[in-house]
Amino acid sequence: MAKDKTVFVCQNCGYDAPKSFGKCPTCNQWNTAVEEMLIKEIKMKKSTGLSSNSIPQSITEIVSGAYQRYDTGIGELNRVLGGGIVKGSLTLISGAPGIGKSTLLLQTADYISKKLGKVLYVSGEESSEQIKIRGDRIGSLSPNLYILSETNLERIEEHLTDIKPVFIIIDSIQTLFKASITSAPGSVSQVRECANELMRIAKVNNIPFFIVAHVTKHGELAGPRVLEHMVDTVLSFEGERTQEFRILRTMKNRFGTTSEIGVFEMQQQGLKEITNPSQVFLEDSNYNSEGSVAIGLMEGSRPILVEIQALVSKTNLPMPRRTAVGIDNARLNLILAVLEKKLGAPFFLYDVYVNVVGGLSMDGTYGDLGLALALYSSLKGKSFKLNKTLVVGEIGLIGEVRPISFSDRLVSEGTKMGFENFIIPNRNKDKMQNNKSNIIGVDTLMDAVKSVF
Repeated sequence: MAKDKTVFVCQNCGYDAPKSFGKCPTCNQWNTAVEEMLIKEIKMKKSTGLSSNSIPQSITEIVSGAYQRYDTGIGELNRVLGGGIVKGSLTLISGAPGIGKSTLLLQTADYISKKLGKVLYVSGEESSEQIKIRGDRIGSLSPNLYILSETNLERIEEHLTDIKPVFIIIDSIQTLFKASITSAPGSVSQVRECANELMRIAKVNNIPFFIVAHVTKHGELAGPRVLEHMVDTVLSFEGERTQEFRILRTMKNRFGTTSEIGVFEMQQQGLKEITNPSQVFLEDSNYNSEGSVAIGLMEGSRPILVEIQALVSKTNLPMPRRTAVGIDNARLNLILAVLEKKLGAPFFLYDVYVNVVGGLSMDGTYGDLGLALALYSSLKGKSFKLNKTLVVGEIGLIGEVRPISFSDRLVSEGTKMGFENFIIPNRNKDKMQNNKSNIIGVDTLMDAVKSVF
């Protein structure tokens, strides 16, 4: 009898080798090799006939129709997904433990079960009683919501045949296993094969799946990278358990944009969607404090106004500190270099701390000018001479203020929020001649400093 072959598989990236290795040559991680049984490939018999779906067609002859979507009952989740859950799709959601993934999915399952039919919530981490306790707390008690505590994929598929749900939640993919694979649940082989089976079930039965995935200590998805390639949508739930606000981002979406975000507030009764994030992020802002500037960002099609705070203090260290929360450190160093070169600001003698209030991450270049003015304000100990000022604009390496897109929408959002003055690039000001607000156009960083101090 032939001996079963084994391979050593990296649990971080999925690289396999016939012998054990200390450092993975692909992802450069140490001690990630685990011995697993080699999965034997079953040769399928060649089909004698061809189905109509396998015939090559000209792209001009293919009829494309709109995807049928399910309303989740949560507007912010619909926004991130591109309008709702597409039938037959696989959506992967990840986040730190305790961030609220299960709560969000339970609220979604409750709404769909009340409106569309049976929903199956498969939990491999919690018992049915634990989920019932959470359901009592947030009011998710629909009779069409079925709870199943099971980790065996074959048994789960049997229950799907009996119940025939319209929506399925798997919590989580790392707890599932196939009996035919000898490796432990959560290993690369198990996660890859279970994801393949779930994708087959979803596409054949046209049932949407929501799959919860664990994250590593660095905040990245645990398991093989192929998991992200197989699913249709990847969502990331961000935030701190000690803070009340949560941000839902789209990392991948085959049925919509990846630039939208959803904002939630964690309450005792579950997650409450925030329809006006600008009002929440600017609720306790003090516009006359030094080092504090209100900036405008575009998250997809939504303008969001946030407060950015900077603290510049004298350092006694040979190497000054640069600490940024919600801002890329490389972008912060770039702005500091421009300020030192063009304004002669001696930031090399100071520690710099920057924070975006509310836990939002500032992507793109919309907040460059606001960040620069906040740093300069804290360095000089001066506040703005203009009351309630909103600042938007990109800074180039030679100190020029470059135009941004959607400046008119940011100004309109600022006007609704009660802002009286706007510092924007001069080329953007030319497009808003009919606006009655006090709009100040600037061409260089020096012009912006003279305008507000």
